[in-house]
Amino acid sequence: MPVLNYGRGIILVLLANLLFAFVDVSVKWLIDAGLVVFQLAFMRYAMHFIITGAERLVRGKPSASLPFKTILLVLLRSFCLVSATLANFVALGQLPLSITSALLYLSPIFVCIFARLVLSEEIKRVHLISISLGLAGALVVVWPFGEPVNWYAVLMLYPAAGLALYQVLSRRLTGEVTPSVMQYYTGAIGTFALAPFAAFSWITPPTTLSYLLLIAIGAVAWAGHEALTRAHAHSPASALAPFGYSFVIYLTLAGMVLFADLPAPSVLIGAFLITLGGLFNWRFG
Repeated sequence: MPVLNYGRGIILVLLANLLFAFVDVSVKWLIDAGLVVFQLAFMRYAMHFIITGAERLVRGKPSASLPFKTILLVLLRSFCLVSATLANFVALGQLPLSITSALLYLSPIFVCIFARLVLSEEIKRVHLISISLGLAGALVVVWPFGEPVNWYAVLMLYPAAGLALYQVLSRRLTGEVTPSVMQYYTGAIGTFALAPFAAFSWITPPTTLSYLLLIAIGAVAWAGHEALTRAHAHSPASALAPFGYSFVIYLTLAGMVLFADLPAPSVLIGAFLITLGGLFNWRFG
């Protein structure tokens, strides 16, 4: 693969994480403005569903039907992402962005575990070291020195695990289901599952900016997934892995600038251990 492609892949990963960071920052801002989690999660997937549905109309619906077992795996994959998003949005309303971003990057650690369970991949000694570092970092974040357990931080372990299983199932389904079909199912599941809860709890956005952000979060999240998919088409995952941690940097800086959230020492230590575990797994795994 030409060197230029590696550069494109890295740029696309940095862009994807910037878009994902925009979504989380917007959600936190909208929650502070009085909107509720269910309507935010619904709009995130409703816009996703509209865009992927339009794509299917333009490109044509795939003719091949999927086996029942494959459909179940596609639905499970979609459920993992939708439920992880919902839990992440709940935590965003209660935690600084530095904490949520650090704990989300436990996902590579959980990927090692789920890859063993779902794909029967071997867990090597280096993976055990990586997992231990990541879990130690998470423990420091959710249970700071001399402080009570932060249960909203504990909740963030679910999005990290959900995203990991989502990634592993994506690998499992590669070759059987096209990315556009998986994207379509994810948007559909999120939209129809969350619609009743969103309708019951809907709050009218107070400003024009709130309306615009409410619409934008779904479109920007879709664009982030597209950028990430294209990044992996240009470069191998091993070359892109270290740049995934740009998400932590983006959200930490946004928290400091927009919400005056200065990371506590325990968060910095925990984030360092989590990042070290992920990079250790990338370098030696």
